[in-house]
Amino acid sequence: MRETLVPEEKSSAANCIWRWLATGFFFALFGIGGLLLSIIWFNLLRIIIRQPERLHRMTLNSIRNSFRFFLSGLRRVGVMDYRFIGDEKFQQDAGCLIVANHPSLLDYVILASRMPRCDCIVKQALLQNPFLSGVIKAAGYLINTGSDALLQACETRLQAGGTLLVFPEGTRSLPGKPMILQRGAANIALRAGCDVRIVHISCQPPMLTKKGKWYEIPRVKPQFVITVADKVKAEDFLDESDLSPALAARRLTQHLCTELMRSNTQNNEK
Repeated sequence: MRETLVPEEKSSAANCIWRWLATGFFFALFGIGGLLLSIIWFNLLRIIIRQPERLHRMTLNSIRNSFRFFLSGLRRVGVMDYRFIGDEKFQQDAGCLIVANHPSLLDYVILASRMPRCDCIVKQALLQNPFLSGVIKAAGYLINTGSDALLQACETRLQAGGTLLVFPEGTRSLPGKPMILQRGAANIALRAGCDVRIVHISCQPPMLTKKGKWYEIPRVKPQFVITVADKVKAEDFLDESDLSPALAARRLTQHLCTELMRSNTQNNEK
């Protein structure tokens, strides 16, 4: 069942203060929750479950359910609201690359809460974060080292039926700035020969942006709309006349950028 958003009016000062306090509380809860999962729950799973594949599946399910609990809490206390359009399509995405725009710090949490399986590429620096490093290692997320070994690992994960989530902008976007995509996602898709699912995330007003701080609370409760669009085939962007594989990656990257920008325009017009 899809959630329905209720149009928001400008919040009172008391409501803004409440959302500020609640946001701080949930930020702390997210970090503490990640630490508890790493120290207690994941170690307990390792003791109980001996089969590696089942252990990995249970670990990812635990993360997904934790994210759902977290987002439900944010909604219940009025920090933000969200709505999915077409999220049932995720059920068809084994062995698929998911690409999405990246307006907010919550994007990964929102998508991973609905995807049946979510493999992810994370920054190497996050391994130094005591609240997240245990979750990253337990989930078997791929580390962005920028090497050919990463491309090979992505190909192996996709061919094994994984669903790989990538934000091709490389970092959170800046509101009002042109969308610029890196070619890493296209290179992964072309090398693995997989389908690419396009997802657009809209957040109005902006929340937890690249330059925004957690305590900078919008006067209106933010509304996320996550639109799961159709898939494209990476192989459709190959051409026998190409002198270099980079040409196909350039075409696919441009197509993804066009589709994500079109979704952005459509969402803003609604």
